[in-house]
Amino acid sequence: MTSRERVLSSLNHRQPDRVPVDLSGYRSSGIAAIAYPKLRAALDLEPRSIDVYDPVQQLAVVHEDVLDRLGFDTIELGRGFCLEDKWWTDWTLPDGTPCRMPAWAKPEKAGADWVLRSPSGKVIARMPEGSIVFDQVHWPFLDGEEDFTRIEGLYPEHMWTGIASPPGPSVTSAEELAGGARALRARTDRAILGLFGGNLLEMGQFYYRMDNFLAMLGEEPERAHRFLDVLVEIHLRNLESYLGAVGPYIDVIVFGDDLGAQNSPQISPRMYREFFKPRHAVMWARAKQLANVKVMLHCCGAVRPLLPDIIDAGLDAINPVQISCRGMDAEGLKRDFGRDLTFWGGGCDTQGILPQGTREEVREHVLRQCEVLAPGGGFVFQQVHNIMANVPAANILAMYQAVREYNELQRS
Repeated sequence: MTSRERVLSSLNHRQPDRVPVDLSGYRSSGIAAIAYPKLRAALDLEPRSIDVYDPVQQLAVVHEDVLDRLGFDTIELGRGFCLEDKWWTDWTLPDGTPCRMPAWAKPEKAGADWVLRSPSGKVIARMPEGSIVFDQVHWPFLDGEEDFTRIEGLYPEHMWTGIASPPGPSVTSAEELAGGARALRARTDRAILGLFGGNLLEMGQFYYRMDNFLAMLGEEPERAHRFLDVLVEIHLRNLESYLGAVGPYIDVIVFGDDLGAQNSPQISPRMYREFFKPRHAVMWARAKQLANVKVMLHCCGAVRPLLPDIIDAGLDAINPVQISCRGMDAEGLKRDFGRDLTFWGGGCDTQGILPQGTREEVREHVLRQCEVLAPGGGFVFQQVHNIMANVPAANILAMYQAVREYNELQRS
């Protein structure tokens, strides 16, 4: 099987020749730029320029030699863009490592902190001294300046929504977008993931701030519905344009909405059914009408109570499968939802085991997760969310070696 065939087989709940593996196929399966050169060194690969494709989370572009060496089966559509030096500018990571940032998002020094500015010049994110990620500090509708006609124009104010991640501002036309996607398709047999976004709950939190939007859902439902209706209209227009350009060249379209917290969903199943399920269903169905793609939702947290409705809305795959959250144990998820949903993740706990465990503990954990999630397809191996800056390179290698060990055991 090619990598693409392997991933699609698993998405179709057919047993592939081996467990497909993802690293950096989207913005929550990546590796921190601080950790990336240490992984390259552990693989005895020559040093390469550290390119940060996600300025907010500071994730590294993973080079082809690493993808090949460790046998990864996925690639993100943005790999077909931002290939020229003009799209990058020099910066330095918080640990002193030289890197390159996208030229359109270069952080600026503000006292002891670093800040990111929107195209209009507003400070929208701040990284305090001692931190290694940026936090949102600007919410356009926070101070009562709610103007739904401005929503589409404010999209670039939020680089964490997926709108401005590569290809981002490096693409100026649908023809250029299609051309880059076509060229990437021609040179790789990996499954290609297109990051769309289409956030609903999160977009409300980006615009109003989390506490205000959650309160609005409960106290002002009509106001929340008006906001979400406008948002879905914009998402559908963008979906038509996006898939009109890249639809023939991608395999998976990635939506986003973090619906969960550590111990429960952020919203009740009733609230999901009222505000979000019908809108997810419309967007996901339209994506499948426009292109031969599988629909994946990035959704962190303890979302088990929402899964029956999310599946009913038409979802094919969910990531990152946060197994350390309440109710998200792999056995129960596979038993109850494994016939209908692909688990793109859940392969290794990144809160405790990957950064803090021994290599043997990582190995045993990964083997167990594969034993539970892999049978019958419906599983793409990915650690739970990004590999963070403090993870030892030895543990990263132990994780992927364990996946290889599992595959070899299945073949023997």
